[in-house]
Amino acid sequence: MDGNNLSVLAGILEPHGPATAAKLVSYTPADYSVHFFLQLVLIITACRAVGWLGRKFLAQPQVVGEMIAGVLLGPSLFGMVAPDLQAMIFPKETSNVLYAGSQLGVSLYMFLVGLTLRLDHFRSKARNAAIVSAAGLLAPFLIAALITPYILEVPGLFADGLAQEQATLFLGACIALTAFPMLARIINERGLADSPLGTLSLTAGAFDDAASWCVLALVLALSAGDSAIAVVALIGAVLYVCFLLLLGRKLLALLGRAVEARGEMSATILAITLSLFCLSAFIMDAIGIHGIFGGFILGVFMPRGRFVQELKGKIEPIAVVLLLPMFFTYSGLNTRLDVMSSVPYLLIALVVLLASITAKFGACYLAARLSGEDNHTALGIGALMNSRGLMELIIVNIGIQKGIIQPALFSMLVLMAVVTTMMAGPLFEMFYGRRARAMGQLIPTS
Repeated sequence: MDGNNLSVLAGILEPHGPATAAKLVSYTPADYSVHFFLQLVLIITACRAVGWLGRKFLAQPQVVGEMIAGVLLGPSLFGMVAPDLQAMIFPKETSNVLYAGSQLGVSLYMFLVGLTLRLDHFRSKARNAAIVSAAGLLAPFLIAALITPYILEVPGLFADGLAQEQATLFLGACIALTAFPMLARIINERGLADSPLGTLSLTAGAFDDAASWCVLALVLALSAGDSAIAVVALIGAVLYVCFLLLLGRKLLALLGRAVEARGEMSATILAITLSLFCLSAFIMDAIGIHGIFGGFILGVFMPRGRFVQELKGKIEPIAVVLLLPMFFTYSGLNTRLDVMSSVPYLLIALVVLLASITAKFGACYLAARLSGEDNHTALGIGALMNSRGLMELIIVNIGIQKGIIQPALFSMLVLMAVVTTMMAGPLFEMFYGRRARAMGQLIPTS
């Protein structure tokens, strides 16, 4: 270890003060390396530990604990209890390194979501799912249209000069999102994938997320301030999807056949797949949308069967255990729950939370009832559709990176994501799980 590394490490371990801060003014590549690996140790340990505590005592999925761990590592707890130590481990100068890793993690995760999306769900329960999905979209955007004008009047929330239409679309997309991966996990773990509730929820959730991402893509394109850029972005995305649909799927099928013939995925096939993933993310970034769309879209068109099993086995552990926690931490470092100490901000945070729950849970419940589902099933659907999870963190991170929202509103939306996600499991169990288990309709939970 050279002198620069030793000085940085010593600065981390010794009492912190002006002298220590002076040591870290100038960063070398070696300095970034030291901080990066120390950050990873803390991130992985915290995420696994908080995730375990959440599963053990709160019956929450691992991902919920990791979301909370990311917030705890930021200024909301770690930075409040030990601000000097937190600033030494997570200095602003190294945030770009953490950001790059977090984007790789979340893009790979969305690639995995695309791989596991079952298009056959769209062909059954279509009518009821369409009703629930429409309600889960219209109500959030209606409520967003009602509250956005008031939020825009409060400084420090949306970007200065942002048009009301763009602000409404962004907030509506945030409220309309459903944590589709978490929804699918709850349904699969309870053996409900082929049940009316499972099929309807998965289909409606997929439709709602797809529509929300389309709206976000529109907002990102419009936020560039040039209508020509927006047109290029949207046309480029449509052309890319059409290419994958008409020709890309046939070319990608060659990879699937190679894996089936060999019985496993070779290093060469894995390298080709990851290269295509990176190229797809680059294309989406290049046309002015966001790289995560590229990962998700490519995943949807990838061959299924053994190819998906092999690919998930090779990349999912690294993506979920190592890279995704970096995204939660990067989000947490931008989350300041202390803004809620301001009464106006606290009131707005409560309004956003209650509006989100009402628009998603309430609207989806009523729509399910109107489509003919019984009360318990409709309540279960509402509980699942109300969860925001990782999807919300992705969209709000994009919002703050692109300058659409400011840190205060970012923190409010992160809080909304955590609360609604934590509600999903317990409410689903209370409204539907116990009764269904008693009737032998789902497997026991651990």
